[in-house]
Amino acid sequence: QVQLVESGGGMVQAGGSLRLSCAASGRTFRYAMGWFRQAPGKEREFVAAISWSGGGTYYADSVKGRFTISRDNAKNTVYLQMTNLKPEDTAVYYCNAGETMTSPPRYWGQGTQVTVSS
Repeated sequence: QVQLVESGGGMVQAGGSLRLSCAASGRTFRYAMGWFRQAPGKEREFVAAISWSGGGTYYADSVKGRFTISRDNAKNTVYLQMTNLKPEDTAVYYCNAGETMTSPPRYWGQGTQVTVSS
């Protein structure tokens, strides 16, 4: 089992920045990690993913150039640096872990709220 705990969410004005963190514990052996988000009344959507080594990353078109995913395996932590935030980025952001960047996530965190005001 892998436990994931997100932090760093909050409220920010449009154009601002936030950094989300996701701390993993338990059997964290060689999982790819990623972020999804879910806005009110919408389905959960993919945001970004990173390979176990950190050498591979993948982003949704809607966040390319604004968000950066990274990881520190020594700390079992993955980060999502979000810049130039827009009101449409408002959502609950969920961390996940899976076999590869594109396979269905196996583990999920509880989510952290990000609210961007205009």
